[in-house]
Amino acid sequence: MAMEAKRVINGTYGEVWLDDVQVLEAYGLQAKIEKKKEELSICGKPGTETKMIGFTGKGTLKIRKVNSRMGKLMTESLRKGKDVRFQVISKLADPDSYGAERILIKNVSFDDLTLADWEAAKAGAVDVPFTFSDFEYMDAIEA
Repeated sequence: MAMEAKRVINGTYGEVWLDDVQVLEAYGLQAKIEKKKEELSICGKPGTETKMIGFTGKGTLKIRKVNSRMGKLMTESLRKGKDVRFQVISKLADPDSYGAERILIKNVSFDDLTLADWEAAKAGAVDVPFTFSDFEYMDAIEA
């Protein structure tokens, strides 16, 4: 089957949910898995092999500065020395695609809290980096 350009997912139709509340100010989300590998030397082979020993989940939530949502979510726990955790759902549902994709990102820990970052004549935006330890596909796109 040939690929049709109209089937390519458009991020304009993306949605982000943080603990069951839609983040309407979100304009981007990236979540990646980085495999942790151990190098292994194998007798008789000059090349180094690797063995996966785990993974690290990392990501960034991109939001427009519309409100103080992140500050409200994190301030109290940060000041008490607590590492509050969240669940994030990423949804992509382009009407021209073969379906929708939803991914549940579990045990999300936001890495920092931007207290102020603004500039004259520039729309406010904040990148919120995070780590996570688990994920699951709730819905997958099948061609």
